[in-house]
Amino acid sequence: MNALGLEQIWVYLSASPLLHLFATLLAFILATYINRWAGGTPLLHPVIVTIALLIGFLLLTGTDYATYFQGAQFLHFLLGPATVALAIPLYDHRERVRRMLRPIVVGTITGVATAVISAVGIAMALGADPETIFSLAPKSVTSPIAMGIAEKLGGIPSLTAGLVLITGVIGCIVGPWIFRLTRVTDPTIQGYSMGLAAHGFGTAYCFASVGAVAGAFSGLAMGVSGLTTAFLLPPLVHLLGL
Repeated sequence: MNALGLEQIWVYLSASPLLHLFATLLAFILATYINRWAGGTPLLHPVIVTIALLIGFLLLTGTDYATYFQGAQFLHFLLGPATVALAIPLYDHRERVRRMLRPIVVGTITGVATAVISAVGIAMALGADPETIFSLAPKSVTSPIAMGIAEKLGGIPSLTAGLVLITGVIGCIVGPWIFRLTRVTDPTIQGYSMGLAAHGFGTAYCFASVGAVAGAFSGLAMGVSGLTTAFLLPPLVHLLGL
């Protein structure tokens, strides 16, 4: 096939919004294989590798983000339902959740407060502007909720999304090491800690590397911490006059 024929095919494909949806799915499949080949290391988490592949694809084809998002926005829409669907495996362990209700509440409040105060405190100490501070505040919450919180506070949702990814990767790298150091082996504690600190990344890690119980509790932590942050952070910011 000559160059002219390839160019005609590309013009046809680039006019279809399904191209970028297909490119996203293909990139994730390739990223999953790469992560497995690398032994499941968090440094090559499928989401991070997918982002790198897609950035390369957009640069290579000269496609701007707005055009890409027109085709891939269906996946963006599915982020919300996918987060809610994590309640399904949790339903199988509802009795254990009921017994652990008190430590779950205390752990959630402590975790959310630590995440917000540490991020905002460091940013303020380094002289960050309010827009950056508001983008940092919800960094430990899953992307759909974090971006909504940042937008409501006056932050930059796209910056928040990037910070959420970085937080998740760091959590997946540091979390297992901390568990080994502290000799924590209970899957409920491991799962809840990972979901609280590393949101979706931690939940995916728990389902893949720890087990269904850890994954279920990680999903619980991700959802509860997200709701807690969404309800408490905006009024707190308004009260402090930030």
